Amino acid sequence: MRVLVCGATGFIGRNIVESLSKLEGIHLSAVYNKRPPFFFENVDFLKADLTVPEDVDRVVGSHDIVIQAAANTTGVKDVIERPYVHVTDNAVMNSLILKSCYDNHVKKIIFFSCTVMYQTKSQPFLDNPVVESDFNESDEIYPGYFGVGWTKVYIEKMCEFYSRLGRTKHYVIRHSNIYGPYDKFDLENSHVFGATVNKVHSQDSDIVIWGDGSEERDLLYVSDLVDSVKKMMEINDDI
Repeated sequence: MRVLVCGATGFIGRNIVESLSKLEGIHLSAVYNKRPPFFFENVDFLKADLTVPEDVDRVVGSHDIVIQAAANTTGVKDVIERPYVHVTDNAVMNSLILKSCYDNHVKKIIFFSCTVMYQTKSQPFLDNPVVESDFNESDEIYPGYFGVGWTKVYIEKMCEFYSRLGRTKHYVIRHSNIYGPYDKFDLENSHVFGATVNKVHSQDSDIVIWGDGSEERDLLYVSDLVDSVKKMMEINDDI
């Protein structure tokens, strides 16, 4: 089985590569761009800019499974001050990857969406696990996540479009806040878990997080996310 991990030097991608590199029966390739590659046995690293069509076709071709963990992602500060950084490049790279998977007869692609697309709900809703049908395309997405949320919706719809063409199987994971090894912990770029840990370690006074103290966040350890990816890889799509 020939498997390609895009975004291999990022937080989620690196954890996936580390885990898959220990499995037998897999020829594992890993895409990097700005961050330097790291060493794992049984992993071929490929440098590519996934917003360039020629680079995408070069790395995607001949693989059976593509795990799309590449994204232009930072922290909540950019979501507020520079929301466009999470929109254009991500829409472009995913559109190119999905097209290339179809053109190159890739059997399966796994894409990471996000729960930022879900609308704000009342407390009774929050007491229960979120399910796929809880997203309503007719309702407004939370204003702070308008750009990144609708970008995720667009890419999910692109997955649906290509899946209807019948050549490649598409799997979409709407994960919540991920934490674990290789996460970012600086206040400029980290997500909620890393930023909170940073504040606990760096401040002697009262720790100010966000909001009025009533907010709740779902957290998922990265190895649990990786386990779900493995299960999707094992699904027999011929059934």
